[in-house]
Amino acid sequence: MSHETIYQALYVQTRGSLRKDLYRRLSTSRSRRHPRTGARRANSPYKEAFKISQRPPEVADRAVPGHWEGDLVMGTAGGVAVGTLVERQTRFTILLHLPGRHDAEAVAQAMIREMRQLPEHLRRSLTWDRGTELARYDKIQLDLAMPIYFCDPHSPWQRGTNENTNRLLRHWLTKGTDLSRFTANDLRQIAATLNARPRPTLDLKTPAEMLNQLLTEPTAA
Repeated sequence: MSHETIYQALYVQTRGSLRKDLYRRLSTSRSRRHPRTGARRANSPYKEAFKISQRPPEVADRAVPGHWEGDLVMGTAGGVAVGTLVERQTRFTILLHLPGRHDAEAVAQAMIREMRQLPEHLRRSLTWDRGTELARYDKIQLDLAMPIYFCDPHSPWQRGTNENTNRLLRHWLTKGTDLSRFTANDLRQIAATLNARPRPTLDLKTPAEMLNQLLTEPTAA
């Protein structure tokens, strides 16, 4: 059940309005419900984008490498963020250095810069949520020749590999920390440490070992 369903139930049961002692307890302090309309969706930068339902089956079963998930790890409110990219089969992680800002242009530039270092067979697709930081997805798709699929709204579990990786990264990028203190070299070292960690899901191999195997044996991908 979503929060929208709960709000609708509360207001409908009271014929569109709430008693004063109830609405004053709501975060919006509204006595009447203002339902969301489709106008917001109509102006969405993602209305022409690929949906996760259009993603090929090979992504879900991890049978083929080169499919990535991504997100931002946020620091202090309104501060610097760090981009995270995780390859679904190997769990190999790339961190994007975003000093100063994390708008759509900055994220696109950082992602293109880092992922261009990968061979084509290791950048088959990317799955992201609908945050405005990826509004330049068209530029990323064109420059990397890599389709980008967007999760359904409010569905972070659809990029669960990335969510799990972000939790591991919080060991270094702790919540409430000013992430501007991390240099690009710091982030490379953090990623290298994480990628050198044996994973039970990889039969105790490391993500770095798995990716190196794919780089040295591209015909096996």
